[in-house]
Amino acid sequence: MDAVTIGDISIGTGELVLIAGPCVIESEKHARFMAERLAEIAAIVNMPFIFKASFDKANRSSIESYRGPGIVKGLDILSGIKQSFKVALTTDIHEPDQAETAAQVVDIIQIPAFLCRQTDILVASGETGIVVNVKKGQFMAPWDMANAVKKIESTGNKKVLITERGASFGYNNLVCDLRSLGLLRSFNKPVVFDVTHSLQLPGGKGDSSGGNREFIAPLARAGVAFGIDAVFLEVHDHPQQALSDGANSLSLHELEPLLRQLLEIHEVVA
Repeated sequence: MDAVTIGDISIGTGELVLIAGPCVIESEKHARFMAERLAEIAAIVNMPFIFKASFDKANRSSIESYRGPGIVKGLDILSGIKQSFKVALTTDIHEPDQAETAAQVVDIIQIPAFLCRQTDILVASGETGIVVNVKKGQFMAPWDMANAVKKIESTGNKKVLITERGASFGYNNLVCDLRSLGLLRSFNKPVVFDVTHSLQLPGGKGDSSGGNREFIAPLARAGVAFGIDAVFLEVHDHPQQALSDGANSLSLHELEPLLRQLLEIHEVVA
């Protein structure tokens, strides 16, 4: 396993790591609140934690949907969070020229699932030298992700994570084939399970995506039982009011009991 290390966090060496945060930066105040609370909860359950929030959601369903504060303000907010709460950070990029800028602030560059075949963005991310987390496209077979990994590694950067986030299953629906978690592990890279995006209903509300929040806990438990290195959860203090992906976000008050369950399962299967 080509484990990756970020400060005192190791992904792929046996510990279960939490990657969590709101889908998008809604405001500096909200992002800071969420980062602080999530870090506190992760510390309570003794789980390594990486904060995730997007500065831009370039693939929203509608032109009228909220996208985020943009790269300049967004990275400034994330930088402040890192300094204040001493947390590792990840965010997604949507264009190759954003890679180097983001790498000055975050610890992991996330490649959105829709962009996992885009050679230029994969190579640019690899060239930063930091960890690259590439999400498997909803349209991709697990074994086809070998090509995405090779594109990143062509830069000499071997610090790669692969994330499962469901597969297209008819119109406006995703399904998660848990066998994919094992197939992705065959690339010798740490595997992340994006539970909440696997429960998204893309475009399911016409001008926004729906989701099946009620299945977050059982799907997360199943993924950890199957064997993963990190669990990815979109978490919000008021999911119904979230500006992006609220329908498939975990409520903040539900996080601690779920993490305790996941850690118990992980201890059994690790």
